[in-house]
Amino acid sequence: MTTVMSRRPGARPVGRPGRAGFPQLLHAEWTKWRTVRRWGVTLLGAVLVTVLVSLFSALSSTAETARGGGPPGPTDADGRPVRDAFSFAHRTLTGDGSITARVSVPAATGSGATAEWAKAGVLVKESTRPGADYAALMLTARHGVRLQSGFTRDVAGSTVSPGDSRLLRLTREGPKVTGYESADGRDWKKVGTVDLDGPDSTGRAPHAVAAGFFVASPDIQSREREFGSASIDQRPSASAARFEQVRLDGRAAPAAWQHTDVGGDPARDPGELRSTENKGNEKTEKTEKSRANTGSAFTLSGSGDIGPAPPPNDLAVMVLDGAQLGLVLIAALGVLFVTAEYRRGMIRTTFALSPRRGRVLAAKAVVIGAVSFAAGLVAAFTAYLVSAPRLRGDDKPPIFGDIALGDGPMLRAVIGTAAVLALIAVLALGLGALLRSTAAAITVVVVVFVLPLILLSTLPLDLAHAVQRLTPVAGFAIQNTLPRYDQVATVCLPEEGCYPQGPWTGLATLAAYAAVVLGAAVWRLRRRDV
Repeated sequence: MTTVMSRRPGARPVGRPGRAGFPQLLHAEWTKWRTVRRWGVTLLGAVLVTVLVSLFSALSSTAETARGGGPPGPTDADGRPVRDAFSFAHRTLTGDGSITARVSVPAATGSGATAEWAKAGVLVKESTRPGADYAALMLTARHGVRLQSGFTRDVAGSTVSPGDSRLLRLTREGPKVTGYESADGRDWKKVGTVDLDGPDSTGRAPHAVAAGFFVASPDIQSREREFGSASIDQRPSASAARFEQVRLDGRAAPAAWQHTDVGGDPARDPGELRSTENKGNEKTEKTEKSRANTGSAFTLSGSGDIGPAPPPNDLAVMVLDGAQLGLVLIAALGVLFVTAEYRRGMIRTTFALSPRRGRVLAAKAVVIGAVSFAAGLVAAFTAYLVSAPRLRGDDKPPIFGDIALGDGPMLRAVIGTAAVLALIAVLALGLGALLRSTAAAITVVVVVFVLPLILLSTLPLDLAHAVQRLTPVAGFAIQNTLPRYDQVATVCLPEEGCYPQGPWTGLATLAAYAAVVLGAAVWRLRRRDV
C-alpha cells in the first residue's frame, strides 16, 4: 500500500486510518497484561489475601462483639433501634390543640457536667410507650432550638445562649404538628412542620396523644487513647430545666399534669417534677413524681435520651477489612505494569510504535484499572459472603442494624471497595511512570497507604481524622455504612473503621490523588527521554 507523505516540514506520515487509535492501544496493553502469567497470579493472590484476611477478622471477633450482647432496646415503627428514655410531664390531648411553655436552657443537676445534647422543651407523642412516634420542639445545651421527630429528623431553629429561655409552641392540626418559637411572646417564628401519623396498636392513626413538656440528658462520653488502643468512658448525666407559662389548649383530660419516666432505667435516679406556686411574695416548690400537678410553672429534671440509636459496629467495614492488605499486591501490579518495560528497555519500542505517550499511559491506566476493579469486585463480594454469616451468627443482631447485601449502603461499600482498589492501581501506575523504579514506587505506596492505616490508632484523634480526610486513605470511607445523625454525640474512632467525612467525599479524594499523579506522569513522559 502506498503511504502518502505530507510535503509540509515536520509532518508525520499518514498510514492506515485508525492504526494508532486508542482502541488499538487498549488491545496492545491488554495483550501485554494477559501474556505475563505472574501478573495474573499476583492478582489472584490479591483476591485471596482480601478474602482470607476478612474471614480471619470475622472469626477472631468475640461472640460478645459479634452478637451485640445485652437485651434489645426499643424500636420505632419501622423496627429500627432507638433511644427513648426521658422525663415527661403530660396530659392527654384529644383532637387538635397546642402546647406552649417558656423553657430555659437545660443545665446539669448537682456538680456534674451538662451533656452536649441535653434537651428540654414541649412534646407531642402518640403514647408514653417507648418507641412511639413523636414531635418535640426543644432547647438544647449547646445547639440552640431544634425541632425533632421520628427519632431521626432534626431541624435547627435559632441559637440560644446558656441561661436564656424561649417560648416554644407545638400546634397539632390533624396529622401535622408545627413548631414555633418566640423570644417575647409577640413575634413568633415557624421552625418547621412534621407529620405525626404513625399507626397505633389497632393499625389506625391515633386520635388522642400525650402532650406536655420534657427533659432528657444523654450519656456523656469521654475517650482515652494509648498506643494501639482506645477506651471510651460513658457515664449517665442528669439535667433540669424551668418551664413557665405552661398552657395546653384543646380538648385535654385529665385537667392535671401526670409525670412519667418514659423508658425509665431502674439503675438511674428517676426524674422529678416540681411545681412553683406564687403565694404573696413567697414561692414554694412541691415535688410531684407520679401524682397530678395543676400549676403553670415547673422545674423538671431527668436523664436518658430521645433520638436514633445507630449500631456501634459497621458490618461492611468488618467484612471488607482484608482490602487494606490486598491493596499492597494491587499497587505492586500497577507499578510493575510500567516499570517492567523500563527495566527491560521495551518502553522504547512501545513509544516508537505509539509516539503519543500520554495516550499510551492512559491506555495502561484503563487496563490496570479495569482488571483491578474486576478482581476487587470478586474479592469484596466473596469476602462479604464468607464473613458476614460468621459475624451475624444464627441471628441478625441489632449491633449491625438491618442491612443486607442487597441494600444500597452495603452495595455501595462492596462496589466502592473495588473502585478503591482500581484507583490505587492507577495511582501506583502513575508513581511507577514518575519514578521509573519498582522499589521506589512500591515504597511510596507503602508510606502513603499502609503506614497511615497502621498508625491511625496511635495518633491523637484530631490528627488521625486529618490524615483520614487529607491523604489517599480517605478512599476507604466508601466502606462506611452506618447512618450519622448530627443530633447524636458520638466518637468516631479510626481503629473501628470510622471516617469523619462522607463515603463519596472520601472516594473523590482518592480519585483526585490518582488523577494528579497520573497527570504528572503524563507531563513528565512528554518532556523527558525514555
